[in-house]
Amino acid sequence: MKNTLFLFCAILCTSIYAQKRNVALTEAIHMAQGNSPEYQALVNTTQAKYWRYRNYLASFLPGLSLNLSPTYANSVNRITNDLGQDIFVSQNQSIIDAGLSLTQQVPYTGGIFAVNSQLQRIDRFGDNNSTSYSVVPFSISYFQNSVFYNPFKWDKKIEPLMFEESKRDFIERMEDISLTTCRRYFDLLKAQEQLEISKRNLSNQDTLLQIAKGRFKIGKIAENDLLQMELRHLNSQNSVTTNEIAFKRASQDLARFLNLDTEDLSLSVPEELREFNVSVDKALEEAYDNRKAVIEFRRRRLEMEKQLAEAKGNNRLRLRVNANFGLNGQSDDYNTLFQDYDQQQNISARLEIPIFDWGVSKSRRKMAEADLDLTDTNIKQEKQAFEQEIYLHTLNWSNQRGFLVTAEKAKEVALKRYEITKKRYVLGKITITDLNLAQQEKDKAIIDYLNSLEKFWSDYYLLRKLTLFDFIADQKITVDELVFDY
Repeated sequence: MKNTLFLFCAILCTSIYAQKRNVALTEAIHMAQGNSPEYQALVNTTQAKYWRYRNYLASFLPGLSLNLSPTYANSVNRITNDLGQDIFVSQNQSIIDAGLSLTQQVPYTGGIFAVNSQLQRIDRFGDNNSTSYSVVPFSISYFQNSVFYNPFKWDKKIEPLMFEESKRDFIERMEDISLTTCRRYFDLLKAQEQLEISKRNLSNQDTLLQIAKGRFKIGKIAENDLLQMELRHLNSQNSVTTNEIAFKRASQDLARFLNLDTEDLSLSVPEELREFNVSVDKALEEAYDNRKAVIEFRRRRLEMEKQLAEAKGNNRLRLRVNANFGLNGQSDDYNTLFQDYDQQQNISARLEIPIFDWGVSKSRRKMAEADLDLTDTNIKQEKQAFEQEIYLHTLNWSNQRGFLVTAEKAKEVALKRYEITKKRYVLGKITITDLNLAQQEKDKAIIDYLNSLEKFWSDYYLLRKLTLFDFIADQKITVDELVFDY
């Protein structure tokens, strides 16, 4: 019976262990960049920006539309007769109006060019049924809202910048996902290590407590030392429980972030990256070539220049133009409708000259100029902060490997010291206070090393984000073009 129970427990433990999923740091980052909720949200945002740009490009292509408007009316309506008098007339008729229109924006002038064709049919019902037709085989028209301000000219400069900015933003936010994954990974790794430390400490406390009880019985230690050891044992039990909860929480956080179907994860300590040098000049050069902020600076200034140009273009003189040329004809017989045409042509212009507007136009222009100056000032300050951040982080990164080596050496020393101290305590050469101090320093050194390793990897991915450059592969970090191809 005992053998059977032992075998069952062994199989159960093996099954539980087998269910644990081993995940390395690079694997976790790869999963997060293709499956995490943050990635899905990023793709949705990128799609919206992509289709905005596609909509902008499509707006400069010709547009063909068909309009059909059938109506029927049987009512008494007021109309004006040939003498200019208003009379009431009973109308019972249907009207079918069909049109075909081809439009094209003209980016160089800011106007809209259109070619139209129209056909109308009127059927009158009652005592004298009749039908009449009207046709416009073609007409050419051009409309421009403002001669002195062309929005298409500015959109042609701004929209491509916004699209390029969205590409670089996608890469930066992918690096953000890497950085977030790295931090969550180390949160779980430290929780896992804390749990292992507390379990090892509890096992050691079990052994040392038994030794202390034996010494107390033969009078080699005082009761105070035994009580202190029992207190350490109880605290170790509480520490295991607390760390189990923290480990479970960190496991859930990482599993949810990676969108995994299991929370039973086992992490390994990442290896150090191979050595590579990063100069400040190289980091700044790549940042100015790759970062979205550089594009954003140009785009924001162009938007303010556009706003100022609009204020100036509509400030004093406003001129709108509308021109049309074509043919039209009308007949009561459809067969003769297309035999004879009359010309239709018109041109109109609207000129507005503000004489006195209490300074409204001037204030709009001055506000636009002030906004442009403010944008220039903000961009200048942001550029300085941009360069300073890269400069300081590059200098910080050059020291991280040294910090990591020191932390690893301190961990090795603390572990060795603890083992020696524990042996000396077992031999009765030191007090429990010395052993407790060595254990605390050992535990702290292990966690300090993991913190230093986390800082090392986090700074590496932050360096990638700040420069959008892979210094290990010595190449720019590029966007997956499939994201922009739907």
